[in-house]
Amino acid sequence: MSDRVDTGANAFRHFADDEIPCPAQLFDMTGKVVLITGGSRGMGRAMSLAFAEAGADVIVTSRKIEACEEVAALVRARGQRALGVACHVGKWDDIDRLVKTAYAEFGKIDVLINNAGLAGKPGLTAQGFQLTFGVNHLGHFLLTELLLERLKGSAPARVVNVASKAHFSADSLDWDRLRTPTTTTRSLPDYNVSKLCNVLHAKELARRLEGTGVTTYSLHPGVIASDVWRNVPWPFRSVMKAFMKSNEEGAQTTLHCATSEAAAAQSGLYYDEREPKEPNRLAHDEALQDALEAKSREWVDEFMDRSSTAGAPAGAAADTPPRPR
Repeated sequence: MSDRVDTGANAFRHFADDEIPCPAQLFDMTGKVVLITGGSRGMGRAMSLAFAEAGADVIVTSRKIEACEEVAALVRARGQRALGVACHVGKWDDIDRLVKTAYAEFGKIDVLINNAGLAGKPGLTAQGFQLTFGVNHLGHFLLTELLLERLKGSAPARVVNVASKAHFSADSLDWDRLRTPTTTTRSLPDYNVSKLCNVLHAKELARRLEGTGVTTYSLHPGVIASDVWRNVPWPFRSVMKAFMKSNEEGAQTTLHCATSEAAAAQSGLYYDEREPKEPNRLAHDEALQDALEAKSREWVDEFMDRSSTAGAPAGAAADTPPRPR
């Protein structure tokens, strides 16, 4: 079989499961630009390199620029353009800078992978939100909104939220709790809620973007031995990770959602093992989806208004995106 089939700059090609000896042969992404949060380590690194092997240009984000540049260099070694940008998804100024820098370099985004995440870390974001919620949902909500017009302009385009099967354990959304720091006893319940928010966000966004050519997905990657567990104390972390999937295995469902033709016709669904699955019953509640969207928009709206008029990095002013409404 051929390694790559050129189906044009605005088409995705997905190979059958029995044709997949390695990630490079999974799909053709020639001419596409992919932005991956948390793209320098663990599962994000595996995705960054798989997309590059498939012909995509890749924007790699991470908290540390050295890690971004290391993976960006590996992408370039595979013959693709790459951009490494330091971005803590819990810091809104970092997100704003990422968007403007990405536009200045590439002028478009075809696929957004909301992958960065954390679990078990106490504290609040600068805006007063629980860190787990602030990174896993609210920062990615802001990033998605700032990218939305360019994603529409690149249609067909995709937004993929890396959630978790842990979202099944969430039984409600307590708005006040989202502004309360995570404690040791609350670390897993808070993580579960943040992952439910990923699923709700993808479903609400699918309804809002119907007819635009932008499709959305949420997924469980498997229980992965990734950097998301970095705040779990040793030796518990090492014991946990011994029973988890590799980062390369964990990347497969994300790659499927970002590329498969079947998934393109199924916006808003939740995936596990590359197949649509039933999510937590709360995820189907359109009133809850809308409430999360309204609250999230209320929380980021003032920042977004400032962002749309703030000075862009040198050379980026002409490519600053319009303010989504």
